[in-house]
Amino acid sequence: MVQDQNGFYGQIVPRTDFAALLADDSFTPLPDDWVVGAADIVSSTAEIAAGRYKTVNMIGAAVIAAVANGLGGEAFPFVFEGDGALFAVPSRAEETVRAQLAALRRWADAEFGITLRAALIPIGDIRAAGLDLQVARFAPSGGADYAMFSGGGLAWAEARMKAGEYSVPQAAEGVAPDLTGLSCRWDNLKSRNGLILSLVVRPVTGADPAGFRAVAAQVVDLASGLSRGGHPVPPQGPAPHWAPGTLDFEARARRDGRPLWRHRLRLLLSHLAISGLMRTGARVGRFDPARYRAAISLNADFRKFDDGLKMTLDCDPATRDRIEAVLSIGAEAGLIRYGMVEQEEALITCFVPSALRDDHVHFVDGAAGGYASAARRLDSKLSDRT
Repeated sequence: MVQDQNGFYGQIVPRTDFAALLADDSFTPLPDDWVVGAADIVSSTAEIAAGRYKTVNMIGAAVIAAVANGLGGEAFPFVFEGDGALFAVPSRAEETVRAQLAALRRWADAEFGITLRAALIPIGDIRAAGLDLQVARFAPSGGADYAMFSGGGLAWAEARMKAGEYSVPQAAEGVAPDLTGLSCRWDNLKSRNGLILSLVVRPVTGADPAGFRAVAAQVVDLASGLSRGGHPVPPQGPAPHWAPGTLDFEARARRDGRPLWRHRLRLLLSHLAISGLMRTGARVGRFDPARYRAAISLNADFRKFDDGLKMTLDCDPATRDRIEAVLSIGAEAGLIRYGMVEQEEALITCFVPSALRDDHVHFVDGAAGGYASAARRLDSKLSDRT
């Protein structure tokens, strides 16, 4: 994405040490005149139970793609939530973003029969409620970085959206968002260490923030002991296998009211050509398939802070047990709430403005409910061992 170095977000220096984000000085307050955007799928639990979690993930990532395209590629802070997304933009971009969210709501309903809710909340209202919203940037590679949030404001904004406040209404029939660059035809990623662990940890309201940071630091330290820190994507990138159903999703994302079969055919032909390049490693012009696949691994967003800690880890059972023990103690002490979900596979969803650059971003989640299911277990001390 384009780095607006003269703007607020462009001036924040990305950090490369994830654990260092637990330090008090890692985050910077967002300007008062910015707005927070929130969007998620209503009844995502039922969609997951129906086996549509890939679609749920793609719609969640579509929020980020639509806002990024609406802003012309200008960098802005966002976080992928599995069944939705949260982000912040300057007030000058509010109407542009409002239009994209309205179009997304119409598109999700018309194409998939899925209800997407969305809201835009002034940061001034968050601070008036006694909370804050601070941001940092974490760079997993030299090509991409992701926003991290703290202060409690993001969780408050999400709760207000779910309560029906600050709602962005659907656009008129036929209005479509710009989802250029949204894709991911990669098949699910199988665990190499035993299981894929999706984890959500939140501080208890009113508890000592230092207590949450101490618990989170222990979890991050345990994860660092896993092979490659629990990274679910192999270093050479995902295998060149394509997930069924993704071509249909992309066709629905880009048809612009034209016949669906035409877009399916065009994408199928493109898929066959790209699949051949990925399997053979043959370079075409400036496109290097091996470099692209390796960048997917380098850029993958499998851990984050957003008023809490979220991780999707390729984990062994022993480390899982140690992580759960730490979390259980923290919950008993009244410091944190947590939810854990175990799966056999992870999935990956991509936003690729250009395959010729290294700044494409890739969102990793558990393939059987992931973050969305883990978040629904926040008030339970039981993990889901299935």
